[in-house]
Amino acid sequence: MSKTVLVVAAHTDDEALGCGGAIARHVAEGEQVHLLFMTDGVGSREVIAAEATERLTAAQQAAKVLGVSSFTNLNFPDNRMDSVSLLDIVQKLEAVINEVQPEVIYTHHNGDLNIDHRITHQAVMTACRPVPGSPIKEIYAFEVLSATEWNTPGFAPFIPNVFIDISGYIDIKMQSIEAYSLEMRPAPHSRSIENVKRLAEFRGSSVGIEAAEAMMAVRLVVG
Repeated sequence: MSKTVLVVAAHTDDEALGCGGAIARHVAEGEQVHLLFMTDGVGSREVIAAEATERLTAAQQAAKVLGVSSFTNLNFPDNRMDSVSLLDIVQKLEAVINEVQPEVIYTHHNGDLNIDHRITHQAVMTACRPVPGSPIKEIYAFEVLSATEWNTPGFAPFIPNVFIDISGYIDIKMQSIEAYSLEMRPAPHSRSIENVKRLAEFRGSSVGIEAAEAMMAVRLVVG
């Protein structure tokens, strides 16, 4: 049975890093995937206008590579989502959920170092309260290099319990990463193109396959 998928990411590039392979797989299997970004990803920097345009172009290119059905940006302040009322964030998120009616949601891990990631996770869990009639049956938290593994040791660690086989989609994931080349860093930085591939191969090897994206299942409703 075909599912509708919503990816809720704090910044453009988080979707490619966290679940680009899973997105490509859902699309290849005939399912609709919608992208929702909470910020423009550059508002906290000194040079805003030019970088925002470059970031948007990169996000559009990555979305085309991944084959998603829609692309929405709520434009909350980058790295300052904690300056916005959670209610305001949740209400805008709820509007998108009501329109898309997703069965599956991918979003950030609540233990990430980045404040926008943590607030995005909290907003998703608030907007996705399991009330009667909710279409949402699956919520997964993905990992983002240079955010998930950089927080204080022992603070809400990322402990994956779901591994999505992206062996047949690793090339598409890497193409989406390359669209964000300006956001990537030279190796051995954690968020390097080389390390993105290494992580996918490591997660795959952990479960005996070529490449995988690791997730934490936050909620699964089995009918």
